[in-house]
Formats: sequence, C-alpha cells, structure tokens
Amino acid sequence: MKKIIIVLFIISTIYLISNKSSIVIPNDAVRFRIIANSNSLNDQNIKNKIKDDLINNIFPNIKNKDDIEKNLSKVTDTIDTYNIDYSINYGMNYFPEKEYKGIKYPRGNYESLVITLKDGLGENYWCVMYPPLCLIEENETNNIEYKVLAKELLDNYKK
Repeated sequence: MKKIIIVLFIISTIYLISNKSSIVIPNDAVRFRIIANSNSLNDQNIKNKIKDDLINNIFPNIKNKDDIEKNLSKVTDTIDTYNIDYSINYGMNYFPEKEYKGIKYPRGNYESLVITLKDGLGENYWCVMYPPLCLIEENETNNIEYKVLAKELLDNYKK
C-alpha cells in the first residue's frame, strides 16, 4: 500500500512539474503599457529601448504602489532623453483583451501606467509593473532549476 501511495505521489508530482503554472495577474496589480508611434522598425526599436530602460532602471525601485507615483518624474526624465513626443497617463486606462502565459485577461479599465509615443499607432508592449511581473518576465530563462518539496522528501526518505 505504501508503494502505491508513493508511486501515485511521484506521478502527481511529475504531472505538476510538466504543466508549468501560469502567472495570474492579481486584481490590485498595476499594469504598464508602452505604445509605439508606428510599426516601423525605427519606432519599434525606440519603444523597446525606452521599455528596457524603464524596466531595468526605474521599475526595480518600485516596491509598492506608492512608489509608482514617487518615480513618475524619473519615468518622464528617462523618456525625455529620447527626444520624442509622448504622453503619459497613470490611472485607470483601457486595455483590450490580452493573453499572457496561456491565460486570457478580459478587456477593461485597469490601474496602469500608459506611455504613448507620438501618434501611438504601433504595436505595444505590456506587463504588470506591480507586483513586479515585468522584472520576472525580463529575467526569465530556460535554465531554471525547479525544486519540489515532494521530490526532496522522497530523496530524504530513501536515505
């Protein structure tokens, strides 16, 4: 009987590991969206440079929602260095339906920071800036070591 339970436990654990869980956006999350002027290669490159600059240099300073407003001047200072017309809106903004990590998120108005470059007619980038899922996404790698409590317990049990 013990062996059957252990085998079922191992099979369940393998199943759970093979089906990576998706990140679900919390209801109180603050989204980030940057919309390119157009889909030209140059406009998309500018959008991506600004996005990378913000995610790497400003977003790590955001530890709670209050920090977003405290860092808005740093966001505008960063974008100003690119010498491009833009608008910025922090508050409730409309988002179309999105699919992220295999989960569909409904369209609607969400608390967010939206940056529109010039005419804002190009493809956009979006992520969740608080909690800092943008940082997780930027740092994702395929070389992740998964540790499972069940496996560790079984390995220790064998000793």
